[in-house]
Amino acid sequence: MPQEWWKPTWSVPAAMRAVRAAVVVPSLFAIAYMVIGSPQAALYAVFGGIATLVIAGFGGTRSNKLSAHTWLAVVGSLALIIGTLVSGTTWLAALVTVPVTFAIFFGGIVGPNAATGAIAAMFAYVLPVVSAGGAATIPSRLEGWWMASVAGTIAVLLLSPPAPGDRLRAAAAELAGGLASRLRAAADGQTTTPAAMRAAREPLRSAFDAAPYRPTMLGTADQALGSLVQLLEWGASQVGDAFDGHIDVARSCPQDRALLRAAAGLFADTQALLAGQAANPDLAALEKARTLSAERLRDLSGRAGEPDARVAAAQAVHAQSIAVVARGAAADALIVSHRASAEAVEAERRDWYGFSIDAATAAAAPAAIVPAIATPAAAALAAAANSPRIQGLIGAVTLVRRHASIRSVWFLNSLRAAVALAAAVAVADASGVQHAFWVVLGTLSVLRTNAAATGSTALRALGGTVVGFVVGAALLIGIGTHPGALWAVFPVAVLVAAYAPGTTPFLVGQAAFTVTVVVVFNLLAPVGWTIGLLRIEDVAIGCGVSLAVGVLLWPRGASSVVGDDLADAFRSGAAFLTQAVDWALSELMVPPAASIAAVSAGIRLDDAMRCFLTEQGSKKLGKEDLWTLVNAATRLRLTAHTLAALRPATPVASADPAVGVVPWSACLPLAGSDGYAGAPACTELRIEAADLAGFYGTIAQEVSRPSPGPTTVSPPLLMAPATPRQASTADANAPVEASPEPELPHPHLLWVQEHLHHLSKDAQSVSEPAQHMAEVRRRPWWR
Repeated sequence: MPQEWWKPTWSVPAAMRAVRAAVVVPSLFAIAYMVIGSPQAALYAVFGGIATLVIAGFGGTRSNKLSAHTWLAVVGSLALIIGTLVSGTTWLAALVTVPVTFAIFFGGIVGPNAATGAIAAMFAYVLPVVSAGGAATIPSRLEGWWMASVAGTIAVLLLSPPAPGDRLRAAAAELAGGLASRLRAAADGQTTTPAAMRAAREPLRSAFDAAPYRPTMLGTADQALGSLVQLLEWGASQVGDAFDGHIDVARSCPQDRALLRAAAGLFADTQALLAGQAANPDLAALEKARTLSAERLRDLSGRAGEPDARVAAAQAVHAQSIAVVARGAAADALIVSHRASAEAVEAERRDWYGFSIDAATAAAAPAAIVPAIATPAAAALAAAANSPRIQGLIGAVTLVRRHASIRSVWFLNSLRAAVALAAAVAVADASGVQHAFWVVLGTLSVLRTNAAATGSTALRALGGTVVGFVVGAALLIGIGTHPGALWAVFPVAVLVAAYAPGTTPFLVGQAAFTVTVVVVFNLLAPVGWTIGLLRIEDVAIGCGVSLAVGVLLWPRGASSVVGDDLADAFRSGAAFLTQAVDWALSELMVPPAASIAAVSAGIRLDDAMRCFLTEQGSKKLGKEDLWTLVNAATRLRLTAHTLAALRPATPVASADPAVGVVPWSACLPLAGSDGYAGAPACTELRIEAADLAGFYGTIAQEVSRPSPGPTTVSPPLLMAPATPRQASTADANAPVEASPEPELPHPHLLWVQEHLHHLSKDAQSVSEPAQHMAEVRRRPWWR
């Protein structure tokens, strides 16, 4: 039987939070007001305590929490000083509020703790920016803020529930172990179903999507974990596609079986590293197995009439692709477990931040051709550029550039909050209300990402404030304004207000906070129940400001950004695909540059999806349709990534020590006169890739700027697989396939064709959800 909406739920973390606040906040108020004798310090200690102990719910280890609370104290101090200095002039206060608010909210891109601490940091700004007092009050205000910061941090570190364990790492370890088992089974000739692999990756996807923010921060280990999650999910998709029975894995050659076992070993090492165990992934052995598999294909392709050449190539397609995933997963796991070398970390950063695959190696290629360029000064400069500090700075700059766009929910949310709070500051000062900061706090507390959610939250905020006023007024009428009675009520009011967030309806929290406010201000200056009435007036003004800004700026909320980000993901993924196919088939020296835009678009889409799923109110677009489109965009990008990674940017080692290394062209001995492997066959593959890119471009146009009337987006023709597939019910209902597959001069080209086949097969399910999204986007936002 479901619990009634009005009943509070029991939560141990919320109870600990409430106990901490009920002890610390009244104690700080008593010390600042009665011992130090500073009303300013007392007021800022109370609001600082609420910000530190109630609003800011930092996660992670004690070290993570200590770091987050320290940053909150520093950022809050800067905001407090700025707010105090500009508070004397209305226009200046409103103007400065825009960059301060934007910077604090936009800083959430760093990680979940920075995102959850944004509102807490704003508490240190909204109180002084609309309060009387010049620079002379800064020391006493900072004194109260730092008292709250220090005491609150100590309380959090001493009185917190045991860490539940890293659910994300545990889920990643579980999937890595499952992939290792499935690959060993495939090497023994056993099949698996795509449905089984989807079920296997579901716990990891649930753990990654559980929070409204990406559960990884800007730190190296966090970036590696985020990359690892993506690789493991992609590996599960690859395994489901590879061993679903369309090829006879029992007939795989020994080289491909050895490659699968090597990949299984790396996945097993990934599981061990994530579980905190010692492991030493043998990446060199995997690369040797990849080389042997490629050489086996060259041998088969050189024999006229070889009956199993095409089958062997199709089997090698999947073995090589899965090996690429296993190699990346093991490298990321080493970084997550802090066992990777500095060189390995630098190499992996290129993928995390969207740099081109093996970009550093490719950039160094001209120096190898012209040795005179590689001077000692250039070498020193390159070494400095690869230092962890410089690479971290590059990563931070890349992160800011990635989200400095109207396609980013972080940018739009920050801009919207900045405009709303600036308007609230201007209205509060111009209206001359007695407690102007309640106007700004009211705006801050009810502002949501869409107009409908802001309106409903505003109603609940007003309702909660009215209830709190009634309770507070009745309390004061009953006990009066005697300090002893108010001191007895103070901890109880804080206890309820601190327990309410997340365990009771929003209205209850507002009511409890209003009672706390009534008690605090009557302790500072007894005025009776009228303080509650003033709070109702101020909160109503703040709610009105939020609603007006919500209607004028971004009324649809995250749903419109999801559509735009989907369009970007499809466009950038299509460009990446065409470049990756060309890179995989040619002797080009420069790797695909479109990977940068594709990675950035994928991350912005992930953030927009999280924001959309956590928005209040009903969703106009079905989640199943939305996830179909998101998964299609992700698969497009990762397919291009796999194709680009199949070809090494540097010469590959030969199994024969006497040979040493061989260039990429040796793997494609039938290269045409134009420098491309098998020019006629490559032309066919480029045409197929261009057709797919054109289809995804049309989908992008449909979900981004839907045409006025209903349209039909036809899926691309289903491309022929690299080898005849076994008959199945699904194949019987599939669209008519394209023209008969061309004769390919080298089995390596089948690697590309197999990936394009799976991508075109996946594209069959994209058209209808795209049309549904277009229909939703054509409606007015209020419907």
